[in-house]
Amino acid sequence: MEILLATFTTLFSVVNPFGAMPVFLTLTENESAGERARTALRACMYMVGVLAVSFFAGQYVLNFFGINIHHLRIAGGILLMRSAFDLLTPGGNRAKVSEATLEESMHKDDISFTPLAMPMLSGPGSMAVCIGLFTEKLTWLDMGLIFFGFVLVAAASYMILLSSLRLTRFLGRPGMAALARIMGFLTLAIGVNFLATAIKALFQS
Repeated sequence: MEILLATFTTLFSVVNPFGAMPVFLTLTENESAGERARTALRACMYMVGVLAVSFFAGQYVLNFFGINIHHLRIAGGILLMRSAFDLLTPGGNRAKVSEATLEESMHKDDISFTPLAMPMLSGPGSMAVCIGLFTEKLTWLDMGLIFFGFVLVAAASYMILLSSLRLTRFLGRPGMAALARIMGFLTLAIGVNFLATAIKALFQS
């Protein structure tokens, strides 16, 4: 249960489905409630696939390129800290997609994979976290619990995307700004932990 809880809390903060709500509402404003629900479901299913591939195959990709797992954790920690500072800074660049990408996505038939699943929900930060979760000490049960953690994050993201219109109206701009800062603070703590753990392991080795 500790593995499951740690996976869920860490990934949920990094995935930050609240940050995907404005883009989701913009790109689905002309869709019905049923179409919006199907788009959110497909996006969350794609997200599980991306996170699972990162977790199970990421270590082999690192070995192929000769990258140490601790180096990846340092890079991932820096990336998470940068994203966190964007969320914590008033008026900072919080967008995970550019205006040009957003404009192009408005003319796509299916936006569930890009830009929703990638990079909004499963971006470089969450992929780095998933790769960093894999160690040789994990049992099959541990890996199953971690994968189930991915599913729980996707389920929570799906519910948030479905409720995005009500949540946006309820929270308003001040509430959304406060929520962004809370998620940014949690992401900053995760990034610092990644960085400190990796540096400590490098010095010990």
